[in-house]
Amino acid sequence: MADTRALSELRENVPLAPYTTLGLGGPARLFAEVASVEELCAALETAGMRGLPVLVIGGGSNIIVPDEGLNALVIRIALRGIRTERSGNRVIVAAGAGESWDALVQHAVASELAGIECLSGIPGTVGATPIQNVGAYGQEVGETVVLVRALERRTLAVREFRAHECAFGYRQSRFKAVDAGRYIITEVHFALTPSGEPCTRYPELARQLETLQASGHRETARRGLKEVREAVLTLRRRKSMVADPADPYSRSVGSFFLNPVLSLDEFRTLVQQWHSRGATEPVPSFRAGEGMKVPAAWLVEHAGFTKGYRTGGVGISAHHALALVNFEGTTRELLALAEEIQTGVHAVFGVRLEREPIILDATP
Repeated sequence: MADTRALSELRENVPLAPYTTLGLGGPARLFAEVASVEELCAALETAGMRGLPVLVIGGGSNIIVPDEGLNALVIRIALRGIRTERSGNRVIVAAGAGESWDALVQHAVASELAGIECLSGIPGTVGATPIQNVGAYGQEVGETVVLVRALERRTLAVREFRAHECAFGYRQSRFKAVDAGRYIITEVHFALTPSGEPCTRYPELARQLETLQASGHRETARRGLKEVREAVLTLRRRKSMVADPADPYSRSVGSFFLNPVLSLDEFRTLVQQWHSRGATEPVPSFRAGEGMKVPAAWLVEHAGFTKGYRTGGVGISAHHALALVNFEGTTRELLALAEEIQTGVHAVFGVRLEREPIILDATP
C-alpha cells in the first residue's frame, strides 16, 4: 500500500515554472515532493493507481515544460544527505539525489577533495548529473562516479550500477540512452582525491588563472582547488551560466545545443561548404575519438544568430551564443527560436544541431 503521509502531500495544479531555471511552463496535474525512497515508491504507486504518467525532476535546470502544463504526476526529488569515507587513496563521497550539485562541489573543495572543482556553478541536483554525464572546463562527472543507486520504476527494486555499467559518454549515459525513463536515481557515490591537484588543462580556465595571477590577486597566487573553483565561477557568471535572480540572462537551461561530433568526411564537407561561401576563417575543431568536435556556439554565430538576438519574449543570451533565454515569453516561442537556429545552421553548414535539454510533451 502507498504511504498515507506521502499521499496526503499530493498537490493539484501546481505551476511548474518556478521549479525550472527557465521559468516557463504550465501546471502539473499532480505534484509531490519526496524526501525518502519510501515516499518515492508511494508516489509511483499512486500514479499507477490513478493511471497517470510520471515526470521526475530535481533542480529543473535541463527541462522545458509546455505552456499547457503536464497531465502527469510530477515528482520532485528531495533526497538529502552527504556521507564520506576513506577508501585507499581516495575519499568516497555519497550524496542524495536531491542535494544541490554546486553545494556538493563547494563541500568537496572546502574539504580539499579534488575531482569535481571544474564543475562549480552548474545548476541542478546531484541525481541529474550522471544522466547526461555533466561536464565543463575539462572535467566530466563520469570521471569520478563510482556508483549510482537507482530505483527501477516498474518493480520498485533498488539497483546499483558501478561506473563501468553506466556507459558514460559525451553528455551521455545508459540512463539517457538505452535505459531512459527506466530508473530514478536516488544516490550517487564519487571517488575524490584528498589534497589532490586541481584540473586546469582547459585553455579558457588556464587563461583566466594566468590573468588573475598576472594582476597580482593574492588569492590566486597558487592554483589550488579553491582558486580554480572561483575562476570557474567567474567564467560562468561572465556568461550568465550561474543561476542569479538579478541576472535576466540566467533564465535558461545553459547550453541549449550539443557540440556536434562529426566523422572526418562530415567535417571535410562542413569545411568545404563554409569556404564555398567565400569564408577564409578556419573552422574551429578538435579531435574527439575518431571524429572532430566543432563548437556549436561558433556554428550558431556564424550562421547569423548573434548574441543578444531577440524575437518576441525569448532570445539568445548577450553573453553566450548557446543559451536561449526567457524574457517573459512562452515555451512555444522558445522552441520556435530553437528550430529557427537549427534550420539556419543546417542551411549554412549542413549540420543539424542536437538539442541538449529534455523537451516535455503536454500529453505523454
